[in-house]
Amino acid sequence: EFALRKTNVSLGLMLENVSPRLCEVGGPHQSAPTKQPAKRLAMMEEAGKLHIPFTTGLLVGIGETVEERVDTLLAIQKLHQKYGHIQEVIIQIFRAKDGTRMEDFPEVSDEELFRTIAVARLMLGTMNVQAPPNLTPEGHRGLIHAGINDWGGISPLTQDFINPEAPWPHLDDLANLCATEGFRLQPRLPVYPEYLDFQTWIDPDLESHLNRHQGELSHAQPL
Repeated sequence: EFALRKTNVSLGLMLENVSPRLCEVGGPHQSAPTKQPAKRLAMMEEAGKLHIPFTTGLLVGIGETVEERVDTLLAIQKLHQKYGHIQEVIIQIFRAKDGTRMEDFPEVSDEELFRTIAVARLMLGTMNVQAPPNLTPEGHRGLIHAGINDWGGISPLTQDFINPEAPWPHLDDLANLCATEGFRLQPRLPVYPEYLDFQTWIDPDLESHLNRHQGELSHAQPL
């Protein structure tokens, strides 16, 4: 039961939404048994019991109501209050993809995403809130103003394998934007600094590996 903890400093699973309605016939999660909210919540709770830093989040614009978004945030908040293991909450906008059943599904506006992030920030307090910048290429400043404090994984070398049609922004552009908003763009490990605790959150056998990579990041210049 501790196999994943011994080889991973953090794990993640998008909750997406807690509404069973979205799993019904015609819904976005139809014929996707692993997206049943109860199953995903159960996995997230197991990670909490095992003291594994965990990333999760919700998907905005798949046919959910505003109330269902709030319910999803409340479910995440409740688990974090119980176990303290939710290191990051991703608020991700849905983008329709060609060749899928939802290729013609109308997308929500960037402003709707910003409002959801703002609600998440109000509800989750100082928890880490992330939104992928490549899915809102014209909305980076809006994401910051709405309340994110993390951009997630960005690679200057590889594409976004989940959203290959959406190129990453240039790191220099993001760094300049962050600077104008009073922030500094800084690389981080796949586990947040507040979880670098080898007594509670990370298997001690991983300490040397993490310390080496943390040292490399510490010597890296902010972008």
